[in-house]
Amino acid sequence: MSSGFGLNGGPSRCFPFWQEVLACYVVNTTSDDDSGKRKCAPVLEDYYECLHHKKEATRVRALQAAYRKAEAAHPRDDAPKAGQIRNLGLLDKGDDTKAVLGK
Repeated sequence: MSSGFGLNGGPSRCFPFWQEVLACYVVNTTSDDDSGKRKCAPVLEDYYECLHHKKEATRVRALQAAYRKAEAAHPRDDAPKAGQIRNLGLLDKGDDTKAVLGK
């Protein structure tokens, strides 16, 4: 929030970025000339990134896609089969019980 107050009463996480945007506008613009706003575009972009995390999300999606592509290109030879997976003892529970109890 640009008001400066976060959800917990302290300053919000993006308030320092908002202060930089305002400082840039104060330094680069006057009441007669607004052409200095173009100089503030990178600072404003940082503020929007802090608010919405769009660049971060794009980067994470690209990394996940690359990871999945690399995994698909080189499948594991020793990957467990569905019957071998023992997730909380739900698959092949009878065999697990026999193996543990030795019966």
